[in-house]
Amino acid sequence: MLIGFLVVVAIGLIALALHIYAGNPSPANTEHAKIVQARLAPVGAVYAGDTGRAAMLAAQEAAAKAAASQVAYGGTTDGSVIFGNLCQSCHGTGAGGAPKLTDKAHWGPRLAEGVDTLVKHAIEGYTGSSGMMPARGGNPALTDEQVRATVEWMIEQVK
Repeated sequence: MLIGFLVVVAIGLIALALHIYAGNPSPANTEHAKIVQARLAPVGAVYAGDTGRAAMLAAQEAAAKAAASQVAYGGTTDGSVIFGNLCQSCHGTGAGGAPKLTDKAHWGPRLAEGVDTLVKHAIEGYTGSSGMMPARGGNPALTDEQVRATVEWMIEQVK
């Protein structure tokens, strides 16, 4: 009898839970339509003839504009702006073994390697005996030109 009673209670609780759940449906995902569109979007495209060539050029131009909007700090090549926003955190405090901008003794051996080597290390990253330099200062959105401009600005400050 006890087992029968427990079975009836369990069935009653299940029925109550189903009744409560039916009265309170789960909230709808507001991003559902976008997710479905992204999933159904074509992976590639076929371009044929003059119309296709025009469509292809328009797609390339749109992609170039989208890529340009992703460039760090609005695409500025002002080294002081980039240094102040990104590089200052390590080169201002010496974190991670980074030479401080004001410490000319630590910059001497680095400057002897040449500007191109310093730019290469800043772009690709570098691990040395005294510390490490993350690629592009840890911001992959920086362009090569921005990195070069910042390195050159830093060199001018050290001299």
